[in-house]
Amino acid sequence: MASHRRPKQPSRTRVTVLTATAAAAVALTSQAAHADPKPTKSEVKAKVDKLYHEAETATEKYNGAKEQQDKLEKQIGALQDKVARGQQELNTLRGGLGSLAAAQYRSGGIDPSVQLFLASDPDSFLDEASALDQLTAKQTESLEKIQEKQRSLAQQRKEAQDKLADLADVRKTLGENKKKSQSKLAEAQRLLNTLTVAEREKMRQDDQRASRAAGDRVDLGNEVPASALGAAALQAADTRVGKPYVRSATGPNSFDCSGLTQWAYAQAGAQITRTTYTQINQGTRIARSQLKPGDLVFFNNTSHVGLYAGNNTVLHAPYPGAYVRYESMNTIGSFQAAVRI
Repeated sequence: MASHRRPKQPSRTRVTVLTATAAAAVALTSQAAHADPKPTKSEVKAKVDKLYHEAETATEKYNGAKEQQDKLEKQIGALQDKVARGQQELNTLRGGLGSLAAAQYRSGGIDPSVQLFLASDPDSFLDEASALDQLTAKQTESLEKIQEKQRSLAQQRKEAQDKLADLADVRKTLGENKKKSQSKLAEAQRLLNTLTVAEREKMRQDDQRASRAAGDRVDLGNEVPASALGAAALQAADTRVGKPYVRSATGPNSFDCSGLTQWAYAQAGAQITRTTYTQINQGTRIARSQLKPGDLVFFNNTSHVGLYAGNNTVLHAPYPGAYVRYESMNTIGSFQAAVRI
């Protein structure tokens, strides 16, 4: 006789697993269908440029904090040396006071009127009493010097402690800005890595062509420099064209933006400060319409600086991965201010 068993029904667990798998497959298919398209080369470049500007802002803040740290360390060293010398002087004063006290003790602790009554030679006693008075006066003077030196040392120690606290804050700022700069640069590199080798090479060649074209425009401009100093600084910077941008570098073989301007003016015989945020406060502010070769031009909320080269062109160290070059002011970023040293 044929068997008429009912077919076995799938278990609830099996149904659940199958349903979940099917749902996941549908979700993945849906995500693939709606995935964002790969960014174009121009989109990647725009995002990378923005990240480089943000990294440069952090770098300039880092440079400022580093400069402040170096200054504080020198001040603290000088204060600590001063405190050590002051302590030595105080120890000498205390030693002198001890000698005076011993001399006074040897003169005797008897009341002067009794000493006079007992003295066999009153004249000799009066001489000794006068010497004792002098010892007492010297002792008083030494005590006053010791008290003054103690007050001075206490003030110097407090000043050193305050500067050490400031130094700790500056070192914290240094670390934060270094980390932020590195994070932005890493993000920019990840974006660049989404391009093919050929696309990255094409981007590099485009930058080189734009730089050469900007340099040619400068030659055609023939503008009168701001001053002999500005002309000398621009000429010095021109010898660095092609040198790589390196964060916090000040030359002569690599630079960041403010490192290049500082180096160029140093070659011309003028010492200017280290960062964009301080360089903008040097010299005389001028309008964009007044720009002449050699002037400092600031962009992007004062986070970037270059030397005006004439014909709406700037010579600058652009950003990591790039080289010192000429570039149109229209492609660098938003104009902020200009200064004539």
